[in-house]
Amino acid sequence: MSELAPCAVSEHNTRGRIVREEAPFGRSEFQRDRDRIIHSTAFRRLEYKTQVFVNHEGDLFRTRLTHSMEVAQIARSIARHLKFNEDLVEAISLAHDLGHTPFGHAGQDALNACMKEHGGFEHNLQSLRVVDVLEERYAAFDGLNLCFETREGILKHCSLENAARLGVVGERFINKQRPSLEAQIANLADEIAYNNHDVDDGLRSGLITLEQIASVRLFAMHLDAVRQTYPNLSERRLIHETIRRMINTLVSDLLRQTEQNIRAHGIQNLADVRSAPPLAAFSTEVREMNRELKSFLHTHLYRHYRVMRMSAKAHRIIGDLFRAFMEDNRLLPPQYQWQAEADQARAVADYIAGMTDRYAIREHHRIFAVEED
Repeated sequence: MSELAPCAVSEHNTRGRIVREEAPFGRSEFQRDRDRIIHSTAFRRLEYKTQVFVNHEGDLFRTRLTHSMEVAQIARSIARHLKFNEDLVEAISLAHDLGHTPFGHAGQDALNACMKEHGGFEHNLQSLRVVDVLEERYAAFDGLNLCFETREGILKHCSLENAARLGVVGERFINKQRPSLEAQIANLADEIAYNNHDVDDGLRSGLITLEQIASVRLFAMHLDAVRQTYPNLSERRLIHETIRRMINTLVSDLLRQTEQNIRAHGIQNLADVRSAPPLAAFSTEVREMNRELKSFLHTHLYRHYRVMRMSAKAHRIIGDLFRAFMEDNRLLPPQYQWQAEADQARAVADYIAGMTDRYAIREHHRIFAVEED
């Protein structure tokens, strides 16, 4: 790794791990974090968890796994240019969705509704819970025992009530401080990846059309440029080239604006980053164009009747499973039955959140389907 910027997270200013371990040989502390994330059970499950389209709806649509890999690629490119810690950015990017439910945001909304009387459910908190508690791999500790900076980057949002229960990793929400620039970059790389790749999947599926999305400035400006340069390009290549240029515009703008913000606030070290306003950001113009794109996707893709039908099915499946397990925890696998003795609702939420799309559908069928002779 090249020399880091003075305000980057490094081996020398990390707050370390909850359980002290010997320094790794031949790799950095944050490479160790990345490796533990990649080898975790929760990471493998992302292959069969929804991004927008349910896993079995098509082999070419993105899943939580491919999305996480795309976020990591974008985030590492940004971090390298700005001389921030690439390994930390990659670890955060790969772990940020580990706690996501089956069926995407519809699944999260459904499980949150079920948990309303039991502390609620939020996938960022669940991702932290996965790496801190739920993964069972190591003899010396629960979870993955990741570095503080990786854990804080996973926890993008948190209520003050939850922050107070989380100890040091929740303090920044109480003290109104910022996370590392690596965490800020991973957060915006996530936004860049899912917005643009949802456009790709939406067009591929036919749920949105080129004519519809041509009303969005960020897409239209690049679509027109590609058509002028390559007038005979096939539609598939036309779409890919347009989206590629959109991502480049967003990343280039983010690089310029972040560098400008760092200079404007006189950032010299990591402490300055934490006390400053958000530093990783888009320019005003590009932020507005990105907002228009998100608004378009919300209206035309996420609210499309076919997506809404799947969302309704997700709510029903998760609601049915939650009620069944709450009424009789003997239906839970043994390891969750033990946990349910202390907190049944949280044990049920952990079990459901860990399901893949296809597993949740099968589990629902096993419990509720009436078998005929």
